[in-house]
Amino acid sequence: MKAVLVLNAGSSSLKFALYAINGDVAEAPAVSGQVEGIGATPAVTLKTAEGARIHEPVPTAGSQGEQHRDALNHVFALLARHNPALDIVAAGHRIVHGGERYSTPVVLNPELVEELEDFVPLAPLHQPHNLRAIHAVTALMPRIPQVGCFDTAFHRTQPAIAQAFALPRRFTKGGIKRYGFHGLSYDYVARQLPEIIGERAKGAVVIAHLGNGASMCALRDGKSVASTMGFTAVEGLMMGTRTGSLDPGVLLYLMEEKGMDARALSRLLYKESGLLGVSGISQDMRTLLASDAPEAKEAVDLFCYRIARELGSLAAAAGGLDALVFTGGIGEHAAPVRAQVAALSAWLGVAIDVAANAAHARRIDTPASRVAVAVVPTNEERMIARYTAQTLGL
Repeated sequence: MKAVLVLNAGSSSLKFALYAINGDVAEAPAVSGQVEGIGATPAVTLKTAEGARIHEPVPTAGSQGEQHRDALNHVFALLARHNPALDIVAAGHRIVHGGERYSTPVVLNPELVEELEDFVPLAPLHQPHNLRAIHAVTALMPRIPQVGCFDTAFHRTQPAIAQAFALPRRFTKGGIKRYGFHGLSYDYVARQLPEIIGERAKGAVVIAHLGNGASMCALRDGKSVASTMGFTAVEGLMMGTRTGSLDPGVLLYLMEEKGMDARALSRLLYKESGLLGVSGISQDMRTLLASDAPEAKEAVDLFCYRIARELGSLAAAAGGLDALVFTGGIGEHAAPVRAQVAALSAWLGVAIDVAANAAHARRIDTPASRVAVAVVPTNEERMIARYTAQTLGL
């Protein structure tokens, strides 16, 4: 049977899934897993649809780039061993940044991949590794077509005013604008909402994708009208190690008074701040929620405050608030975070059921809540598989 391989490559990890195609993309992957520790001691965890689980080291002795290649090679060997009846006919990739040009998935070729290199400075934690996975597949499986699916594409429906910065027009024409990210997640979740919240899915909806990377998106009629992330994936909400929105004057001060250069500022913005920086303990929400340290509580409180504050902004952009949807690792699993955000947003008509929230139910709003509140697991991998199959006519 034909199958699509889905790859989501990060700096030190590689998520993968194999979806069978039989008229449509299967609901669940035949195999899924993740390689962690790339750049150090990589190991792969693989799970099959039947419940089998494998965890083993990935043999490698090369640089980080070579380790990505070795990791893919090892994954391909595992897939062949455990799914001999599945014929991989295409690969679909999550690519974080597609700029202004790419608003739909595209078949990848060397010229296009070279063009996507231009966006590396705008998504330094993701774009280089997304592209590295494409090169690795080309080397290991040169005959299969590859499709790029862009995290920025979903947000191209935003009105021009929502994408603009108050900069001189020459910079705007040069492409400095708000792009938005996590689009594959928002796309998937938005498609699930009619079944979960009914007619409200066509109204003013805000989805909160909360994880190590976090953002929020306002939708009308299922389409993005505003988002918290902008030119890069560091704007908006406080994240695991990223600052979120920050007064640009802080950066000028750090440059002029503390002598920090671009490299030091990049490290500060992307890797040393957020939950990790504020708590001084961890970037992992589970660790912070389990901690009695006041610094941990302060980090969680700031995280929730920023979500509630952005919710008011996005409700204004959407023209109201009919539904609030939580997704992502924190959004799906951290009931205390959802409860705190709901309490801070009571003025908007948000009220949640304590028991339903603790049970991670799909609907967690009370009958008296003016706003539908839902918890919807995201599935970026299946979205990529569907887009890949549609783009190639599989």
